[in-house]
Formats: sequence, structure tokens, C-alpha cells
Amino acid sequence: MHYTGDVVPEGPSAQRDLSRLTIRKASVGTMANNVYLLTCTGTGAQLLIDAADNPPRIMSLLGEGSGRLDMIVTTHQHWDHHRALAKVAAATGAMTAAGEADADALPVLPTLRLAHADTITFGDITLDVVHLRGHTPGSIALAYNDVGSHTHIWTGDSLFPGGVGNVEADPQRFASLISDVQTRIFDVYDDDTWIYPGHGGDTTVGAEHPHLQQWRERGW
Repeated sequence: MHYTGDVVPEGPSAQRDLSRLTIRKASVGTMANNVYLLTCTGTGAQLLIDAADNPPRIMSLLGEGSGRLDMIVTTHQHWDHHRALAKVAAATGAMTAAGEADADALPVLPTLRLAHADTITFGDITLDVVHLRGHTPGSIALAYNDVGSHTHIWTGDSLFPGGVGNVEADPQRFASLISDVQTRIFDVYDDDTWIYPGHGGDTTVGAEHPHLQQWRERGW
């Protein structure tokens, strides 16, 4: 089945098969949060991005892959992205990780506290950590360079189709976030880089980068 990135809340997951990694995307909870399960095809190791809500649905998502869970990464401290974190971590024994500046606000203190340019490895897969300051102090994105293809980035609530994440009309937070999105995403990764956000549909760097000045002028 062709992957589009379109999923409905509490509906079936969408699956994307890369050469060494399988990506599953599901939507859970009242805020329609995206949950991503990454499966290393060579080892069966699995990493979950944002245990946002509905622990039974997340556990069933794990079963769509290898059934195990090695790590849970929380993209940022906002409540809607970690409502299932404690239960899923307890049920699986998975390590947990989050950005250093958001770590103490989470219901489960992370095993790993992440900084910009850190890496995370599970099975044969390595992800690069991109710190994007502004939506929250410790918001992170995760980037995977698919050898022979393009890069895939999970951006949490820092970058969406049509703009950067909510900064609650704070000009300093907006300036910080849009600067990091420009210098750490748009200036680094090619136009075909696929963006997987924390809510809603996917996009690409090429679809969003041309609008950066427009976002700066409107202030959000």
C-alpha cells in the first residue's frame, strides 16, 4: 500500500517500508496525536516516538512490528505527547529519552537526556537528535538518513505543513524556533527530506522551505 501519511484518530496505522527501517504511524487521543513506531528490519529492535495516549492502542501497534520496545522518545514536555508514557514504559521496560531542558517535566524521568547533535541507536538504526528551541525549551526532532534515499525527520510540534509550532504569541520564542528550523533543518537537509509532525499530515522540506520568509513576516 502506498504511504501517504494520512491517518485518522484511533484508526489503522499507515506503514512505510524503507531498506532497513519500517515506519508505522498512528493517531491517538482527543488531540489526534501522531505516534510513530520505528522498526529495525534487521534486528526487530523498535523505537516509539511519543507515547501520546491510549496505551492499549500503542501496545497493539508494537505488535504490528516485532512486539518488543527498546526505547520511547518524547519529543517535548506538553501533556498531550506523554499521557501513555508511564504505562507503556512500565509494561515494556523500555528505556526512555527526551530533550535535556524538558526532561524534568515528564511523568517518567528519562533514561537518556538528549542534546543537539547527539545520536540514538537501536538495532542497526542510528537517529540524529536536532534540538529545536521555542515550542518548548527542550523540544527535539529525530533525523534518519536512509542510505541511498532521502532523510526522514520526526519534528514533534516544532514544524508542520504550513508553519512552525505554537509559541503562544511570544516573539522571543518565535524568533528562536524559526531560527532553529531554518539553520538546523532547512539549511542542512535536502528538499526531498520527509517531515513527520506531531499532529496531522506529513510534508517535505521542499514544500515548506519556500515559505520561510512569509512565516517570519506573519510572526507565527
